[in-house]
Order: sequence, then structure tokens, then C-alpha cells
Amino acid sequence: MNAPKHDRLSLLPQHRRRIEEILRARAPGVEVWAYGSRVNGRSHPGSDLDLVLRGPGLERLSLDVLGALSEAFHDSTIPFFVEARDWARLPESFHAEIERDYVVLVEVDAAP
Repeated sequence: MNAPKHDRLSLLPQHRRRIEEILRARAPGVEVWAYGSRVNGRSHPGSDLDLVLRGPGLERLSLDVLGALSEAFHDSTIPFFVEARDWARLPESFHAEIERDYVVLVEVDAAP
């Protein structure tokens, strides 16, 4: 039996908490998926963390939001690079690659 997707993310608990805090503060209402080496088991402690942000209705996020996230991650004490990309700005071929293996890092509640 496969492990639940959220258990496969290779992050120390304190780093995960800080990353989630930054995401919720700088990109509220945005679902965030992790993908890449920290999901597929090929990471090491210094591996970067690849994130894709899926805005409401999968519409493009503002460059202000993306810039604020980049700055917040850069200024944080997280000891590795965090790269956040906008789903709507990526080619569909990259969507398919990400969808093969990802972990939901920040889930957005559906509206009632």
C-alpha cells in the first residue's frame, strides 16, 4: 500500500511549518503543490523545494504575489532554495509532468 501523498514530502517539520506560514500569509486562497526531488525520494538536505501555486480558477497570479513570495523565502531562515511557480504561467506539458507526482502542501477549502 502506498503512503499518503502528504507523508512523502521530504522536509523537516519546522521547515514545513515555516514554508506553510509564508505561503498562507503571502498567497492566501492559493493551493500549493510540491513536486520534484523532495517528493520523488531523490532529495538530499540541500535540495531545493519546487512548488507550484494554483490560484483561484487556475487564473494567473499577480507578479506582486510571486515577487513577495520569492522575497519572503529568500529572507527566511529556511536553509535551502524554495522556487514557487505559477501553474497558469507554465506550459501544459509541464502540468502533465507535475501531475505525475506531487504532494499538496497547502489545500484550499472549497466554498460552501
